[in-house]
Amino acid sequence: MTQKTDHANPSKNRTPRHRAREFALQGLYQWLLNNEDVRTIETHIRQAHGFDKADAEHFDALLYGTVKQVAELRAGLTPLIDREITQLSPVEHAALLIGAFELKNHIEIPYKVVINEAVELTKSFGGIDGHKYVNGVLDKFAATVREPEINAGRRG
Repeated sequence: MTQKTDHANPSKNRTPRHRAREFALQGLYQWLLNNEDVRTIETHIRQAHGFDKADAEHFDALLYGTVKQVAELRAGLTPLIDREITQLSPVEHAALLIGAFELKNHIEIPYKVVINEAVELTKSFGGIDGHKYVNGVLDKFAATVREPEINAGRRG
């Protein structure tokens, strides 16, 4: 019998950036469900077990940046999804928002890394096939905001 841990994928070697994304996902999940003040959420998340191993600066950028740009991010995602955004599971919704935010605002992170990270978050915290949906939507979103990078990869 295996011991339970505090994380869905304990065997994976998680970088500080990945941990920041995990905590940002948890914060956005809470924000989406309860519409709580983001500062209250941040304070609570920072007290969570393992936060000291996360990239706190990236966590702040993701949590605050995504909340600040939520209307713009949703507007970019809406034409790419097959249902109302309110019909998405909160985990898929949060993962899509984080992925869209990083694709749009963190061009120093390769688009494939951003998409892979969002897929991994959805695998860890979401439903059975949610990661496939997140992958497909973010692939389309990347084509709209990272077209030069994607085209350069195809030529190389």
